[in-house]
Amino acid sequence: MDLRDIEIFLTLADELHFGRTAERLHVSPARVSQAISRQERRMGTVLFERTSRRVELTPVGARLRDDLRQGYELIQSGLAAASRTGERPSGTLRLAAMGIVGHEMLPVVRAFTERHPGCSVEQREFHFSDPFGALRGDDADVQVTWAPVREPDVVVGPRVLTEGRVLAVAAGHELAGEHAVSIEVLGDHTVVDVGAAVPGYWEEAMIPRRTPSGRAVLRGPVARSFHEVLTTVARGEAVTPLNAHVRRYYSHPGVAYVPITDVPDTEWILAWLRERETPEVRAFAEIARETGSRAI
Repeated sequence: MDLRDIEIFLTLADELHFGRTAERLHVSPARVSQAISRQERRMGTVLFERTSRRVELTPVGARLRDDLRQGYELIQSGLAAASRTGERPSGTLRLAAMGIVGHEMLPVVRAFTERHPGCSVEQREFHFSDPFGALRGDDADVQVTWAPVREPDVVVGPRVLTEGRVLAVAAGHELAGEHAVSIEVLGDHTVVDVGAAVPGYWEEAMIPRRTPSGRAVLRGPVARSFHEVLTTVARGEAVTPLNAHVRRYYSHPGVAYVPITDVPDTEWILAWLRERETPEVRAFAEIARETGSRAI
């Protein structure tokens, strides 16, 4: 199995969808199908159960995914290390973040430019509806995003920020006056749909498709930017979990934020493309590791 076939297998294991896998890897769905079929013929076993409605890993496929992922990441790290030439950081680093999260990165940005006077940082914004487009479109060198990140072509760097979560509801909503809520309440309400381009595992980390008790969470109107989310919520068309920093930075006359008590904290991490790991990216990540994660 060559590296490209491993990459296709691991991506399909994450997405469980041939079309989305093809989009992420910039290949045709037929190329994905051919690669998986070839792997299954060579191994003499089925790695994915396919129907017209769903794709699922078989037990053998799940074991192979776990075994291959670690090895693949080690290979990629080794290749990246071998390509390093000892260049010193210089020039502009493009840092992408969602909304005001870029502001929270200022301590790391300042430490980076102080240690490397020949460098500057240009901050960019990206929307959650296209979480890795800025990196893959070469609009950013490194970005701050919430974990988990399971993209074969993306390096997961150090954790930089942590925070709790809140439920955004319309100001007149029945939950607006609560001191706190459980994530279980999502089973009683419609939530915002973040669009088909968002990887399923990444969306699930913020807006689950089922409550802890197993109830389905109904998707409603599509919103592709944070301000579209606020407008949808203010109209009473949906509720949605958000990161807790919105209470400090985004007051809205039609929206109330209620703390969610029983979900893990959001962990914000640095991420960058393996094939574009520059001296500037490595230096920025190193300073972020030294600075450590900060609660916001």
